[in-house]
Amino acid sequence: MPHTVIPAEPMIRLGCFLGVLLLMTAWEALAPRRDRTVGRLLRWPNNLGLVVLDTIIVRLLFPLAAVGMAFAARAHGWGLFNLVPVPAWLAIPAALLLLDLTIYVQHVAFHAVPWLWRLHRVHHADLEFDVTTGLRFHPGEIVLSMLVKLAAVLGLGAAPVAVLVFEVVLNATAMFNHGNVRLPSRLDRVLRLVVLTPDMHRVHHSIDQHETDSNFGFNQPWWDRLFGTYRAQPALGHARMVIGIEQFRDKRELWLPRMLIQPLRGASRSVMAPARRALMMGLRAGLVLVLVIAASWLLRHRDVIAPRHPGSALAYRNDCRWPGLESARKPSETAGSLVCEAGLRHTGQGAQSQRP
Repeated sequence: MPHTVIPAEPMIRLGCFLGVLLLMTAWEALAPRRDRTVGRLLRWPNNLGLVVLDTIIVRLLFPLAAVGMAFAARAHGWGLFNLVPVPAWLAIPAALLLLDLTIYVQHVAFHAVPWLWRLHRVHHADLEFDVTTGLRFHPGEIVLSMLVKLAAVLGLGAAPVAVLVFEVVLNATAMFNHGNVRLPSRLDRVLRLVVLTPDMHRVHHSIDQHETDSNFGFNQPWWDRLFGTYRAQPALGHARMVIGIEQFRDKRELWLPRMLIQPLRGASRSVMAPARRALMMGLRAGLVLVLVIAASWLLRHRDVIAPRHPGSALAYRNDCRWPGLESARKPSETAGSLVCEAGLRHTGQGAQSQRP
């Protein structure tokens, strides 16, 4: 299966990417949520150019990507779901959920840690909010994100099919929840119970930092409610809110060469309390998961860590063979002899004799 899935993985992802991109482009044209102030002719070639650059760098540095790591983990028995026997119907959804939580915590970290924010603010410096904003990430952030993802896949021992589904869904939902599309308000209220909607995530791209440091989810909306970073609506409303950050308001900053050097320019920023709290809670959850994985590994390899000695008082074996005999036999009544009952072996001087 690895020989067929791994070569096909880029084409599967590319096909889904192009399909969702075309669908969202048509939707934005037919039912836009906000009027554009900056034309697509300036933004889209540069945003999509950044996607191409990111893809080339990732494929050069990580040719097998996350799906390849999943196959390697399964082959070597690495990770939680390869150590603990869990049925596929439970392991695959659990892996998807935990990988999504990993992305949430990572996103919070990119807001809470100043040098990580320098990379991530390239995403937030877009002056508009549409489907290509969901693809606009600095190569440095993409590389770090891939390292986090690989570590999560390895630690969880996620099934290859779960990783492939996660990658496709994450990419598709990123384009959906960044779409400049209008949804009926009732439908939006229902959808945001199970998926991150464009109205929910648009708040995250407000110039107001209190709103920027909210709604960190990319796929599932539950983490923001659970970690206290959920904000229902922008203070000024979706039509009047300002998109972007205080820095890099000039339209020339939308050009690809300018985006690449933005992390090196200007000051960073302070960290809001909700982001700090969410990061600490996420790190604690990650620590618990690491401890569970470590405990699972220790239980799986307890015989290697503390092997049973041949001369121990009680040891298990499949049979009991006496020197010179072809098959297992029960011993005679002799002091110090071995007793073989259902594969149980007693050793030591003065052992009690047993009569068949």
